[in-house]
Amino acid sequence: MSTDDATAQVRGWFTGRLPEGWFTGAPEIVRDREEIAVLGTLPDPPADTPEAERQALIEGLARRFREETRERRIEIAREAEHRFRQKVSWGVVCGGQTVMFTTLSVPVMTRLRQAERQVLDTLVAAGVARSRSDALAWCVRLVGKNTDEWLAELRDALQHVDRVRSAGPDVNSGERPAETAPGKD
Repeated sequence: MSTDDATAQVRGWFTGRLPEGWFTGAPEIVRDREEIAVLGTLPDPPADTPEAERQALIEGLARRFREETRERRIEIAREAEHRFRQKVSWGVVCGGQTVMFTTLSVPVMTRLRQAERQVLDTLVAAGVARSRSDALAWCVRLVGKNTDEWLAELRDALQHVDRVRSAGPDVNSGERPAETAPGKD
């Protein structure tokens, strides 16, 4: 099953499983190897809301949704984790802002040369980050924020590669395509 198909299956399951009225539409599903993030859109605050009040209103709406849906979200997450073998995190989008309730923090091993470590150490020394780990996460967020368009194009290209790969021969079946089978020219 391709990554696109697996994500579509997860999206369909959540769309069918979530109670009506939680979100203004189908939830956005974001998956990686460890986690399924479910992002639902809440109604936007009225357009004439003053900016200072708007921010507080968005925070209040997100917090109310989180508290009022906690038990059901936990129940649904347990079912999904059993079914899809991935952890589930939750968040909402309101007024153009994303508020995540729970997310995994997954360790990632990397090797860095001295010049790269010095960048992290500078961020720590300047108080931008508490540790090299926090500094590296800060760098990743900065790159992600400043290269959204490029990363989106790269993800699209990877999805295309996934589709082409899934349309090809099954490399695990042990069968060779006819044109490469022994004795065929």
